[in-house]
Amino acid sequence: MLAVCLLAVIAPHALASDILIKGGTVVNAEGERPADVLINNGVIEAVQANLTAPAEATVVNAEGKYVVPGGIDPHTHLSFPFMGQVSHESFLSGQSAALAGGTTMHIDFALPVDGDLEAGIRRHDQKSELAVMDYSYHVPITEWSEKVASQMAAIVGKGINSFKFFMAYKGALMVGDELLLDGMQRCKQLGALAMVHGENGDAIALAQQTTFDSGITGPEGHSISRPSYLEGEATGRAIKLARVTKTPLYVVHVMSKEAAEEIVKGRATGQKVWGEVVAGAIGLTDQKCWDPDFKIAAAHVISPPLRNKDHQMALRRALAGGHLQLVGTDHCGWNSTQKAVGRHDFRLIPNGIHGIEERLHVMWETLVNTGLIKPSDFVRLSSTEAAKVFNLYPRKGVIAAGSNADIAIIDPNKQHVLSARTHHSALDISVYEGMRVKGKVVTTISQGKVVWDNDKLSVEPGSGRFIRRQPFAPHIYTGVKEQEANWISEEFPYGPVPVKRKGDKAVGRDEL
Repeated sequence: MLAVCLLAVIAPHALASDILIKGGTVVNAEGERPADVLINNGVIEAVQANLTAPAEATVVNAEGKYVVPGGIDPHTHLSFPFMGQVSHESFLSGQSAALAGGTTMHIDFALPVDGDLEAGIRRHDQKSELAVMDYSYHVPITEWSEKVASQMAAIVGKGINSFKFFMAYKGALMVGDELLLDGMQRCKQLGALAMVHGENGDAIALAQQTTFDSGITGPEGHSISRPSYLEGEATGRAIKLARVTKTPLYVVHVMSKEAAEEIVKGRATGQKVWGEVVAGAIGLTDQKCWDPDFKIAAAHVISPPLRNKDHQMALRRALAGGHLQLVGTDHCGWNSTQKAVGRHDFRLIPNGIHGIEERLHVMWETLVNTGLIKPSDFVRLSSTEAAKVFNLYPRKGVIAAGSNADIAIIDPNKQHVLSARTHHSALDISVYEGMRVKGKVVTTISQGKVVWDNDKLSVEPGSGRFIRRQPFAPHIYTGVKEQEANWISEEFPYGPVPVKRKGDKAVGRDEL
């Protein structure tokens, strides 16, 4: 619980400059091998068999365990101002929970203040003063002006290389196609990544009103009024707009078969599109939104909503097949008292579920233990791909000499049960209550320090670091200029353009 995080003392071994992880199986996205890992002053110094521990080093026994890169959660909302409230999970409680679950880096959303991007970052900087691990920001774009375009450039210069556009939440965060096109073009100019929340906000607003007017006022109305085909429509539209602007695109929280299919189609044309699934989508269904206990039902309200088993299995298979590329959480933690404001109107229930602590365990149980993916795939989906997409690789996302010493050690045989009674979040409820998992993060090393071991947290408020991310990430921008230069000749292979025709006179553009 939160009290454990606040009262935890820094264990003596947490300050050791040398750590040797001995006897484990090191897993990277490319494969796995038996090896020891030597850490010095927050950096991985060596990865090889039979390393000898330096004098005074802390030795961590990893026999029979997997040693993996610390998780990178690309999608979180800590202390997030939304729907008239602020999410209950702070940087201290949320990051403490993350470390207990093997995640050592996350990227949070710094919402603008009255459209001012830099004011939003300053506000988020204040909220992150008690951070206990590495983090960075995405910045949402909710309106358009020359000032916004200018601020985007300044923000990229400060080490933030991603901007989000909401196609949902009409009357609040939603943007139209014209703004989305402007924003995409600006992202490409700056070498930033355009991100979209894909839902048709206009249609959802209508469906919400119709659903409410029909007498359906509880949490089930949330699911009913946000059908999967509206997620698919908006996702497909965003991908097509990105095709027009030749801009790399990242689709957040893919929750449906339809949205996944649009991403597959986009990638099949050569578009640079990435699809993010959240842990809740592969670990939960929408069934609990029909629970007679409002507290339980409301806890499961998220947008896009959780879906049925068919969608859940389709998303698991899409991740396993490489059709969707990484797993985040969309962690936006609300206490049950906050969710209660929508007791008689589902439209008022603050949207969001947690998962920053549970993500790796849910992935292990639903993807690895079911045989859908190998441990190396698990690393790619939970850490490496995010590191590459957001230009953190190879600082993060890999266990290699010279990389940051952010590591999780997983005991594949240890069984445990997810519960609000044992999680380290500040929340009073868990959407994963009672989920049994075989495979547990038993040790987490962050910034070269042991911060989670033997079910004990050792965190130091204020030790968190903002991690700068440079623009033009090679993983997403390599080939963009070439595609833009060649697309006309590839789609219309009839000769050079503009076509020269008999009788045409040379005319300057200013004369046209």
